[in-house]
Amino acid sequence: MPHSSRVVLAAAGVSLLALLASGCAGATPPAEATPAAPPLVARLVLPVGQADPMIAEGVLIGANQPVYETSGVGPKKLNAGAPDGTPESYIDLEQFPGGALGPGVSITEAQSMNALARIRENLEAQGLRLDNVTSMRVFLDNPPGADRADYAGWNRAYRQFFANTNLASGDTTLEPLGTAPPAAPVVRNPARPTRSTFEVQSLAAPGWLVEIEVDAVYPAGQHPR
Repeated sequence: MPHSSRVVLAAAGVSLLALLASGCAGATPPAEATPAAPPLVARLVLPVGQADPMIAEGVLIGANQPVYETSGVGPKKLNAGAPDGTPESYIDLEQFPGGALGPGVSITEAQSMNALARIRENLEAQGLRLDNVTSMRVFLDNPPGADRADYAGWNRAYRQFFANTNLASGDTTLEPLGTAPPAAPVVRNPARPTRSTFEVQSLAAPGWLVEIEVDAVYPAGQHPR
């Protein structure tokens, strides 16, 4: 082959050896290149009806099996009988039998129940459920007069929404509210996400004792709305 032809082939990125082999009887053609993976994508989820919010409700990340990450979610102000900005104002009394805190239910526990219900609403707005949650980060402030965060109260609230199904038998684990006898949890959920819990000096909203953020993964074949 003339030298000039070799230069043309090299410039075109063609292997001379591969070209010769392709003309031989029975030769196996070169394998096709593996298609590139879809690019990572991200999409903000903004509060409904707000064009200029301070923060997003969450963000969707990924192409094949998207991950949804919420912003920090705290309890709603639902107790009109308590002064604004007090921990008691963020208690949802309708979550408790008889519309009142049961025996031994702490303020942190009650606020955590409220905040977890909001996490559930946040996820359902994106077509997800609590059992899609894979990771959780929790921030606790000290209750008034206490020198330590109420981890026990938070854990009781957590078990009302997560990790309350026996993975071997499938039986529902009965959970207590405060010091009441164990009863069926608010949401039956086998999910046990990874979790970190931090004690903090204060939270963004006056009166908040808990703030939660979660990551949830869409099941295979299911995509964001």
